[in-house]
Amino acid sequence: MVGTCHCARCRKVGASTIAFVSKGDLKWVAGREQVQLYQPQAPYIYGRCFCKICGSSLGEILSEEDSFPIAANALDGNLGLKNQSHEFVGEKPSWYEICDDAPQNVGHPESA
Repeated sequence: MVGTCHCARCRKVGASTIAFVSKGDLKWVAGREQVQLYQPQAPYIYGRCFCKICGSSLGEILSEEDSFPIAANALDGNLGLKNQSHEFVGEKPSWYEICDDAPQNVGHPESA
């Protein structure tokens, strides 16, 4: 699943469009040692990962959960997926226009 979060925190870390990945489907080929985890202070609970070499936002790629979000911009190639939802649309900046027909949610989508 691919979705876009418009909350201020996701926008600022450069990971507002995310792809949810099943842990069993992620295969590390190389570079895991170059991933750094930033653990935020409360009330935030989700750590954010980034590349120590280039600084690219990677979402929660080091998560131990069964499914987790990673930054869609970090994936090479065509995912073959369309954006399926928008969340936290009330925090969307006025200069950004949503230009697809994916459902818009005040918070997290109910199915997430």
